[in-house]
Amino acid sequence: MTIERKYFGTDGIRGQANREPLTPQTLARLGQAIGLHFMRGNHRHRVVIGKDTRLSGYMVESALASGFVSVGMDVATVGPMPTPAVAMLTRSMRADLGVMISASHNLFSDNGIKLFDPDGFKLSDGVEKEIENRLEGPLVLAAPPSLGQMVHLDDAIGRYVEFVKGSLPRHTQFDGLRIVVDCANGAAYKAAPLVLKELGATVIPLAIFPNGQNINDTCGATAPQKMCAAVRQEKAHVGLAFDGDADRVVFADEKGTLVDGDQIMALMATYWQDEGLLQGKGVVATHMSNLGFERYLNLRGLNLIRTPIGDRYVIEAMRDTGCNLGGESSGHVILSDYATSGDGLLTALQVLLVLKLKQQEASKMLNVFKALPQVLKNVKLSPLLLELAEAQTAIELARKKLENTGRLLVRPSGTEALIRIMAEAEDETFARDVVDSIAQTLTDLSKENVA
Repeated sequence: MTIERKYFGTDGIRGQANREPLTPQTLARLGQAIGLHFMRGNHRHRVVIGKDTRLSGYMVESALASGFVSVGMDVATVGPMPTPAVAMLTRSMRADLGVMISASHNLFSDNGIKLFDPDGFKLSDGVEKEIENRLEGPLVLAAPPSLGQMVHLDDAIGRYVEFVKGSLPRHTQFDGLRIVVDCANGAAYKAAPLVLKELGATVIPLAIFPNGQNINDTCGATAPQKMCAAVRQEKAHVGLAFDGDADRVVFADEKGTLVDGDQIMALMATYWQDEGLLQGKGVVATHMSNLGFERYLNLRGLNLIRTPIGDRYVIEAMRDTGCNLGGESSGHVILSDYATSGDGLLTALQVLLVLKLKQQEASKMLNVFKALPQVLKNVKLSPLLLELAEAQTAIELARKKLENTGRLLVRPSGTEALIRIMAEAEDETFARDVVDSIAQTLTDLSKENVA
């Protein structure tokens, strides 16, 4: 069960840059509240701050840093770095807190804040609520001799590069592989091509010239068409496209066909189970993962443990169940043997390792199971409609129609005033009819309640 919060959403704080709550005044106060929450003990306290390539990152970084310093916390900035790099550096530097400034896959006009605890894990709903509670009261500032200091960590990218390469067996080389790499003009624009080149791959880079405004602009994980076309044009073996903060990655096979994140998790589950590396007797994924994936795992004697949408809920369930593999169909994959959060680059390396070892085409290796047709529709209606008895009745009737042959998920968006409707069935037309029926019911209820 999630806890209602004012500022925090499904993945930290997010909104339009220079609008509440992402104004300098509120950000400085947030920095103070967050800093005070993590300042425990008598040691010098430190926060690691990274960001993606958005123009507003400078403003957000400066405002947050002033808040941290004002309560006595030292700040180490690392510049544009992937979100998982900040999680890794927080842990390796023995910092008290990690902050990533990013709005992930959103366009440059948005920004946000993701927080990591000293162990590199995202904060729970409860901790986020405690931070919000602090904002309601007085915030104690440090005396002049106790103010924090600021430094820039010059070798941060080198540390991260060595970290992700360290996830591979020693002497692993990707020589002979031609890889298209779309960095979304975002946080991975330096690290991803560098790692793959050092491992011997031939890299065809896309979207590696950020200008503060072109992050995720017709490129990256949410717009992979250019990447797919480049794979075909360059006769590459595989294509990769990261999102703005590089905590997720989508793949294209050698034909330029997109590969769903569930197929990536299925590939890793299969390989790890065969190698005796899979833990927890299953995989953790969200309610959005395809029923075909669940059936495939069941045939292999494995479970699919489902969670609410959001990779931090996946990680929490992984820690509870002992599973070392989890993720989201959108491309967030968590390999907890190596990392505490989704890491697009690390995931890419592990998948490339399997492709290299098996010496098979990506189109064969990345087509692990038969997915059921999945129909999604977002309706711009108030999520409060879902609380109406008439809406609940319609949803339950639709769910019974799909019983044993498919799935239905109706949920409010965690970031927008939308209701998201998803249905899976053996027959795509049937699934579409179910989705359209619920959407129409909710639209009618909205008109009735307005009237």
